[in-house]
Amino acid sequence: MNWVILTIAGFFEVAFAFCLGKAKESTGNEMYLWYAGFFVALSLSMGLLIKATQTLPIGTAYAVWTGIGAVGTVLVGIFVFKEPTTFLRLFFLTTLILSLVGLKAVSN
Repeated sequence: MNWVILTIAGFFEVAFAFCLGKAKESTGNEMYLWYAGFFVALSLSMGLLIKATQTLPIGTAYAVWTGIGAVGTVLVGIFVFKEPTTFLRLFFLTTLILSLVGLKAVSN
């Protein structure tokens, strides 16, 4: 169950990065709403990470959490913010995903 909690925490990490990107593009009250979303997503992400690390090894949990956030944020950047998609970006993204799967596989 804590792997599910950790995965959800990683998705909230992607959400707070998305909110930062949208706040950068916005002005006025809309910008402040995106920053509010950032703080809500950040709080949920950290709270769920804390919950997950009560039974998962901290090193593995933190690596998986940041990995989910990194992969998700790159994908959001590509699909939402129209960042460039190059072979090397996709190659290293793939190696990151394989590393996360490997960490999960060797953890108790």
